[in-house]
Amino acid sequence: MASSAPAAVLKQIAANQPDPIYLILGEDEIEKSALAHEFEALVEEELRPFNVERIHAGDLSSGDKFAAAVSSLVSATRTLPMMAPCRVVIVLRAEALLIPKRESEAATRALEALEALLKEPEPQTILVLVAASMDRRSRMFKLLSKQATIVECGVLYDVSDAERWIKARAGAAGVAIEPAGARLLAQRDGTDVTRLRNDVDRLMLYALGQKTVTVDDVRQIAGPETLHDDWAMTNAIEAGDGAAALRQLALILDGGAAPEKVLGQIGWVVRSKFPALAPGSLKAAIDAVFRTDVDLKSSGGDARILLERLVAELCTWRRQRGYARA
Repeated sequence: MASSAPAAVLKQIAANQPDPIYLILGEDEIEKSALAHEFEALVEEELRPFNVERIHAGDLSSGDKFAAAVSSLVSATRTLPMMAPCRVVIVLRAEALLIPKRESEAATRALEALEALLKEPEPQTILVLVAASMDRRSRMFKLLSKQATIVECGVLYDVSDAERWIKARAGAAGVAIEPAGARLLAQRDGTDVTRLRNDVDRLMLYALGQKTVTVDDVRQIAGPETLHDDWAMTNAIEAGDGAAALRQLALILDGGAAPEKVLGQIGWVVRSKFPALAPGSLKAAIDAVFRTDVDLKSSGGDARILLERLVAELCTWRRQRGYARA
């Protein structure tokens, strides 16, 4: 078998032409989980309880545990599908099975059984092995290189890959993103995973509390390059750096961000960071955020001035009453 990109695997699934065994590798747990989930589409939804099985390899610290896990996997894979053309068996943390930590007679026999399964896969079962990493010099990896389709996650090949990555990342946060929004962000950031991750994190913060992220939300985040300073305002507030926080606030507002959205970001800092960084200021900080929210909604002053006052207060309280960083 050959290596394949996630997008190519999705095409195989959509065409109902999967390979018998897949090895999904990479450190991006969200992307791996999302891709593994897509294999469930090979079985009709009402039949999935009978024909889709997820196995967590987990702790296999003894030879007996390893042997039991392999036995369960072989049994699940060899089971015939019920009222469906195929079964799907997904193994999470598969490195525990593929790279056993303990050597014993039981583990050796189990490893031989696992190798036999991989050499002669069940024709009516799709086996999906999801692992963090593997020693490419190992005997098991060499066997999988011949028998399985190897999929590297965390590596984006084109804009379509980036768009799919953005949707998966948003979905993992419990948020939907409009296709046009995912496309815009993918076109802006390309295949730079670090930049994509930072932008999606900023987008989730910006759209905090929303069920759907719109293309307009993305335009706010993916605006002028001068705004592309990840977490700059929130980091400055967290550090008690009033001057930097006010500069970043000005950039955000000049870029057209809605004051209510900016207040949402500031509120996140207070809720998430102040309990540990400035517990003595927490009540005052919450009251200040609430006061600003009321003033914004009641037109109780210029929005920029209200937000500047809030940021300045938070930074002052952080410096005066917060605890020093370790």
